Amino acid sequence: MFTLPLGDRAQLRTLEPWQAPEFLAHIDRARPTVDPWIPWASLSTDLASATATLQGYADRWAADGGRIYGIWLEGTLVGGVMFSRFDAASGVCEVGCWLEPAGEGQGLVTRACRALIDWAFAERGMSRVEWRASSGNARSIAVARRLGMSRDGVLRRHAVHRGRRWDIEVWSVLAEEWPTTGDGSEAAVRAELDRLMGVFVGAFTNTGNRRPDLDAIRDVFVPEGRIIANVGDEPVIYDLDGFIAPRRKMLTDGTLTEFSEWEVAERTEVFGSVAHRFSEYRKSGYHRGEWFEGGGHKTTQFLRTPAGWRMSFLAWDDAPAKP
Repeated sequence: MFTLPLGDRAQLRTLEPWQAPEFLAHIDRARPTVDPWIPWASLSTDLASATATLQGYADRWAADGGRIYGIWLEGTLVGGVMFSRFDAASGVCEVGCWLEPAGEGQGLVTRACRALIDWAFAERGMSRVEWRASSGNARSIAVARRLGMSRDGVLRRHAVHRGRRWDIEVWSVLAEEWPTTGDGSEAAVRAELDRLMGVFVGAFTNTGNRRPDLDAIRDVFVPEGRIIANVGDEPVIYDLDGFIAPRRKMLTDGTLTEFSEWEVAERTEVFGSVAHRFSEYRKSGYHRGEWFEGGGHKTTQFLRTPAGWRMSFLAWDDAPAKP
């Protein structure tokens, strides 16, 4: 059986009809959060229908028209990814995902999707990978952003689910845009470091009712990474959990609204399997209802790991805020 590690505690494996009982138990747990966005979740309600769902993908797999994989966390099926459409003749395929709450916040879907996209481009020579999500599915759209996809447009009132018509956003990435682990050229490395920094600073954005995507920070950092705020008398050193939790609260409880941060200048040096970046950034938003603007500098260390480039350390110092 195909098995791909997704870190120390999780695995990506093929999902086959004989696993229907386990799949059904998982879907029952996932249904409250998955059913609004994935129509087949509402169709897999008993053993027969769950088997039929997996058999449908097995038939498409045999015809090279689709594939489905499960994500197991500590031995429990918690989600999955799939090629919902795979057209080798045209060089276009579509990737999708789902996850129950027990698997959220650990970067599992992003790593699994990255593996599928790597395979589609490197092994099958696909030209374009698409991602389609309902405009109301903020989590799915966040994954597309983390994967470095571009938003192509919106298919207005394109899909019907439970009697309601939904707008569908179309995102995509092209083969020439996709960073590969084996491409060690300086241009490719710098493009990947740019992408990692873009994901990091974009994780805090909550402008225009956009949901901040703090879980993306886990995708761009090694698990043991450290983040340091050196803005007061004493530096404050965070692990990833300690950094994410208070910022998630501020960005979702109304303390910090219409917030965004962006890099305005950078100097990056690459030394084989390590890299360093010194950045200047700006930020703005409302803090407790009052508009502010600010900025500062960051220093970031990167490592090349078996899974690709990742951040290992980031420290920042804010310039005084402008009222």
